[in-house]
Amino acid sequence: MSVLFEPIKLRELTVPNRIWMAPMCMYSAAAEGPETGVVTDFHFTHLTSRAAGGTGLILVEATAVAPEGRISAQDLGLWNERQQQGLARVAAAIKSYGTVAGIQLAHAGRKASSASPWVGGRAIPEGEGGWRAVGPTSEPFGDFPDPDALTVEQIGEVVRAFAAAAERALAAGFQVVEVHGAHGYLTHSFLSPNSNHRTDEYGGSFENRARFALEVAAAVRAVWPAELPVFFRTSATDWLTENPEDGREGWTGEDTVKLAKELQAIGIDLLDVSTGGLVPGARIPVGPGYQVPFAEQVREATGLPVGAVGLITEPAQAEQIIAEGRADVVLLGRELLRNPYFAQHAARELQAERRWPSQYAGAVGTRG
Repeated sequence: MSVLFEPIKLRELTVPNRIWMAPMCMYSAAAEGPETGVVTDFHFTHLTSRAAGGTGLILVEATAVAPEGRISAQDLGLWNERQQQGLARVAAAIKSYGTVAGIQLAHAGRKASSASPWVGGRAIPEGEGGWRAVGPTSEPFGDFPDPDALTVEQIGEVVRAFAAAAERALAAGFQVVEVHGAHGYLTHSFLSPNSNHRTDEYGGSFENRARFALEVAAAVRAVWPAELPVFFRTSATDWLTENPEDGREGWTGEDTVKLAKELQAIGIDLLDVSTGGLVPGARIPVGPGYQVPFAEQVREATGLPVGAVGLITEPAQAEQIIAEGRADVVLLGRELLRNPYFAQHAARELQAERRWPSQYAGAVGTRG
């Protein structure tokens, strides 16, 4: 029996296997007008093809909870009814293949108002269709413009925006919601001492820097049904303290364990463990499974279910991660972009049961 294809139950939700699709921004929504932030035919094809490919759970890309929380003008959003309606069609289609439908809710913070990666990813100024970004303080990300420091009142508004977007996600039919707390976006920038130099109750000590993340997580958990799980994505390290010669402080694996315990107490059901993204130019030792040790560290210290990500590209590699107890699930990104049917092919390689759509039965045989 393949452990990669064993179901996993989180609260009352059972996911059919441990191969999940990580949230990946496609920068393909309309940028203006009434369709701003609404899913397109591209999103529908992109997401449902991976469901047909046997993926156990699909997390829709970082979806902004407010207009100013978009990374780019082409990001998905979930702050109005039209956006909710478009996502409802996607969620229903994902579930029709026996795949669990999830969505990641996000606020880009000081990394907002940027161009799509394939046109350079530069900051887009207000005069060219951009907008003012916000952050814990007015310190920018790299050479981006200075953001506006959020007031305590505005922080409360963002927390409420996450809760409202979670309510819309539930109404749209999603079974899992994930809070994006990684990759240098707003929640992560509050957590890290490198980017958060506030002197009020949201800055300084670990407890203060973690306050915003925990408030968002608690607000989302409060509006999400008790029988359905809530995830949190973290950057387990900024990759700064691992390079002490850089002389920069940052968020660490030990900090992540402390945060995981707090999230667990709130009722978060799984930590999706990534790394990096807080500062440009961080030195990251990229290689197969390079982020798995951080997921393993959280799992061992807390018992909280974890997802491992980062250059997991082979069925045997994914199987080993689960079999060795280093993570509970694996989330694939680029590999699923290359191969929407990864899960079907992995099941064949590992001699597990496949979940091909019945319409494809005629093509599934000894070579399927």
